[in-house]
Amino acid sequence: MTPQQVADRSAAAMWADDRATQALGMRIRSVAPGRAELEMRVREDMVNGHGIGHGGLTFTLADSAFAFACNSYNRSTVAAGAEVRFTAPTRLGDLLVAEAVERDREGRDGTYDVTVRREADGMVVAEFVGRSKEIRGTLF
Repeated sequence: MTPQQVADRSAAAMWADDRATQALGMRIRSVAPGRAELEMRVREDMVNGHGIGHGGLTFTLADSAFAFACNSYNRSTVAAGAEVRFTAPTRLGDLLVAEAVERDREGRDGTYDVTVRREADGMVVAEFVGRSKEIRGTLF
């Protein structure tokens, strides 16, 4: 298989069992080795008491993009840590797009940068850094 075929098949295997990502209405836009792009629309049940999108759900979108990127090699990989910086609020109805890109990968460890943008105007709403750790097993 080509690296792209491995990434596609890995994403399909993960998606099949990822109930959290599915329940939040996320959609995979693309995957490639060490990369993934997911989208999520801010729904009424995702808005907090200030009338803006809940930051935890923006974090979850970034975390899901990170997960698909770091698992794109068909090696079971989990988060070892993550941090986020919110740069702008989200609003009801916004379509958010998270793009995860591998920064480095050595041995069983990796670092991924995820940028979350509001699709309508391209505004960056969050910047996320995830650190991954390979565990035993494969996705397919």
